[in-house]
Amino acid sequence: MSYLNFDKTLLVNLERSLRKEVLQTNRAGTYSATTLADCNTRKYHGLLVVPLPDKDNDNYVLLSSLEETVIQHGAEFHLGVHQYDEHLFSPNGHKYLREYDGRVLSKTTYRVGGVVLTKERLLVSFEPRVLIRYTLLEAGQGTVMRFRPFLAFRDTNSLTHANDTANTDMNEVSNGRVNCMYGGFPPLYMQFSKKNTYAHEPHWYKNIYYFKEAERGYDSHEDLLVPGYFDIPMKQGESIIFSAGISEVKPSALKTMWKKEEERHFLCDNMFTSLRNAASQFYKREGDKCWLLAGYPWYKAEARAEFFSLSDCTMGIGRPEYWDAIMNKTAVNEVRAFLEGRYEDITLKGMDEPDVLLWFVRVIQEYSHYVDIKQAAEQYGSLLYDIIAFIRSQRHPRLFVHQNGLLWTDGTEKPASWMNAVEDGRPITPRTGYIVEINALWYNAMCFTAELMRALGKEQRADLMEYQAELAREHFVKTFWNGYYLDDYVSDNYHNNEVRPNQIWAVSLPYSPLDKKQQKAVVDICTKELYTPKGLRTLSPKSGYYRPVYIGGQLERNRNFHNGPVFPLTIAAYGKAYMRVYQHSGESFLRRLLAGYEAEMNELCIGTLNELYDGNPPFKGHGGMSYAPTISGVIGIYNCLKDIT
Repeated sequence: MSYLNFDKTLLVNLERSLRKEVLQTNRAGTYSATTLADCNTRKYHGLLVVPLPDKDNDNYVLLSSLEETVIQHGAEFHLGVHQYDEHLFSPNGHKYLREYDGRVLSKTTYRVGGVVLTKERLLVSFEPRVLIRYTLLEAGQGTVMRFRPFLAFRDTNSLTHANDTANTDMNEVSNGRVNCMYGGFPPLYMQFSKKNTYAHEPHWYKNIYYFKEAERGYDSHEDLLVPGYFDIPMKQGESIIFSAGISEVKPSALKTMWKKEEERHFLCDNMFTSLRNAASQFYKREGDKCWLLAGYPWYKAEARAEFFSLSDCTMGIGRPEYWDAIMNKTAVNEVRAFLEGRYEDITLKGMDEPDVLLWFVRVIQEYSHYVDIKQAAEQYGSLLYDIIAFIRSQRHPRLFVHQNGLLWTDGTEKPASWMNAVEDGRPITPRTGYIVEINALWYNAMCFTAELMRALGKEQRADLMEYQAELAREHFVKTFWNGYYLDDYVSDNYHNNEVRPNQIWAVSLPYSPLDKKQQKAVVDICTKELYTPKGLRTLSPKSGYYRPVYIGGQLERNRNFHNGPVFPLTIAAYGKAYMRVYQHSGESFLRRLLAGYEAEMNELCIGTLNELYDGNPPFKGHGGMSYAPTISGVIGIYNCLKDIT
């Protein structure tokens, strides 16, 4: 096994290969996901999963999988794998797996006796279409490939079951068939680059089992419709392309379409190129608007995650054109709409969360490191000044500026920060009052906005902003500093002194309210009590509330969510804080930190990183298969190291 490459030993071992997932996206919301063995283990898996904005805001699994069979001299060798119970798999196509290579495309090699076959997959950019290219590298005479499509036509949060209302008809199109199982769905066109014969034999495959859903305490069995099968004779050296999409395509155009799309892909042979590829998968373009999705498979465009991740996932990987598309053509307009009360013009989820505008200021500050400060001021200075004025004039529905210059927010009924797990609609971690990272961001936002005002020659505004910032800084220390580290939040006379990672932002932000001694104390306690090879725990093991393992049903997992597991989204802040305190002597430490993530690139979702990890060894990954704030955090470490070399 090498980088993003796996051999027969791992692939035929379903205990291992079913735990490794593969994800591809088309930068318009469509995705394709499964496991290394091509056996779906989640209800979110599917060969073609598409958003249907005319229907609602959900994603829909149209084509669950395509099962291949090699036929030689009348003998059938099934390459597919489906799980029907905890220990029941049929067919057992994994035994023919020989290699998986994910460095450029998703490519699998099979050997069936004297037949060697490769299968390569890709999605067409900005179009809901999946392409699969099959190449017969070695074969005897009379080889026939048979393909059975498994249809779902349901949203990713549901499961389908055998019924009499499903349309099983398959109407003929050029080199294929088209089906629409239910009204309200688009048709699914299944076509090949080569003529084929189709046999119509509709049949429900019942009780297909998704063990990932069972682990999460959800329903885990569904029935899928196989309307029939396609047969195509192939000879040695020949390639054919399968297309599935919601519009018809000319079969003669498939090879050109494949070549054009293949040229968009690049070699992922190290950690940074893989992270760059993973970051680009979060882009979603719809018409003239563009967003950065929070992650896959279930996340949508969320304001906090987008502003938190945008700089590293665009400018940080050398893609300034996506910064422009997401920030200037969409995000700025939505922030303006929020400031002006035009809520109907906002598509980003959670724009009214207390910390979101402050993360927006922070992402502009990160952008300013890639361009001249004068340019950043000219582009965004006016907007940032309006944001500060909006908050100071008490117009934000969930933020209140007190006379001490600090921000207060109510987090008892509704989550007030990124630690937003709920039970019965109420926060499990009810951070309320003065919240440490919100006020660190507030101080930093005022200082940075003052810097922009000076760059624009608006000295009076800058002076006033700096005066207000100094008031907040003075009371920040009085409020949060307990003599050893920073309290997590303060409400009236209650000081929550649980050791959590939120305090690290008070050190990592360019404008820190702490002196050097206090900065070192915060970094040291985070290192001592929160640090793991996967990042910072959400709570110290010394706490009586420490629940480090993300297991069980939905309620148990929600209770554990921010009370021990590791969220790598804090890792860039930790790295920057560590370097601020220990300077060049911290470089080797950060490189070891990156090594802990590099091992994960070959683990849960190949070539990307998960949402969270257990707080105790072996630090198993969980949550979203690919998560933008995680990718952003690790890219941030890379860029931090690049800045000091």
